[in-house]
Amino acid sequence: MRRFLLCLLPVVAACSTSPEQNTTSESAPLDSAELVTEPMDTARPATINAQSDTLKVVRKRHIFSSPSTPDVFTLALRGPNLLSGEATFTITAAGGQVIFREVLTAPDLEAALVYEMKGSTATQAEREAYVRRRMEEFFADKNFQKPALPKAATFQPGLADRAAWDDLHRRSDALGFHYLVGKEDRRVIAWSPLRKQVVRLQ
Repeated sequence: MRRFLLCLLPVVAACSTSPEQNTTSESAPLDSAELVTEPMDTARPATINAQSDTLKVVRKRHIFSSPSTPDVFTLALRGPNLLSGEATFTITAAGGQVIFREVLTAPDLEAALVYEMKGSTATQAEREAYVRRRMEEFFADKNFQKPALPKAATFQPGLADRAAWDDLHRRSDALGFHYLVGKEDRRVIAWSPLRKQVVRLQ
């Protein structure tokens, strides 16, 4: 009997150890590098925040891709200041789909100031005022023209494809939107019923 009890002692000793102790003893020690980890890239703030960094937004509703329902034209300038931000130009259809998007820099909006300057330089306040005015006039009624392509227009390779261009050239009701980028880059875009997208004509 005594020999039987002596045999049970190791079993009892093993059972007296708690599960927590077993887990702890079997776990590998934490490495110090695991205790302090860098945040994931997705946790880092974006360079430009759409809310806090928005400097100026201009919107206009105008008939464009649909003859009966106006689209929303938006120009939103974001960044640290008016002279070094980015202006996102979008056209959004009535259903909420963005049908056109282009990013312009603040210098793209400011460059034509040289034609209005009285001296060789402009102050920061004058430059900022010009950028604001460019944005406010960006969607002026005079920039929407019908037809999108006048009869005397000639096809420019590298922009819209020839079939879309010819189709718009025949349409007297097609509407074109004109806007200036930089000092002399005058662009014309239009909705192509043939391609079901916005195309650049000039």
